[in-house]
Amino acid sequence: MRRVALVTLVVDDYDEAIRFYTEALGFRLAEDAPRPDGSRWVVVEPGTGGAGTGLLLARAKDEAQRGRIGDQTGGRVGFFLHTDDFARDHARMLASGVRFLEEPRHEPYGSVAVFEDLYGNRWDLLQPAAD
Repeated sequence: MRRVALVTLVVDDYDEAIRFYTEALGFRLAEDAPRPDGSRWVVVEPGTGGAGTGLLLARAKDEAQRGRIGDQTGGRVGFFLHTDDFARDHARMLASGVRFLEEPRHEPYGSVAVFEDLYGNRWDLLQPAAD
């Protein structure tokens, strides 16, 4: 079986990124291990048990990488967070201070709203329509 296991997200600070993804978005911290070069191997996952794609939170190492923080997809929605209860997760995220860029909308493919992470990367919170 093949699947995309991790996607790297360049961040400014490990601990603030961990707090945002675990507290505001409800992800779980799957790994946080020191590396010999002083960096850390930090993985957060939206679900349990590693069944989905995790985020490798990678602290920027130089100016070129710092310049990409928050704009890794050129201003487009680059990440899609699926949910089985849009209203519940939207309300919880709002209460946690997540900034939504639009009101929820209901499309033929499901309920969706665009939000930003703590660095400005754009995400869709999406509950796919039932088949």
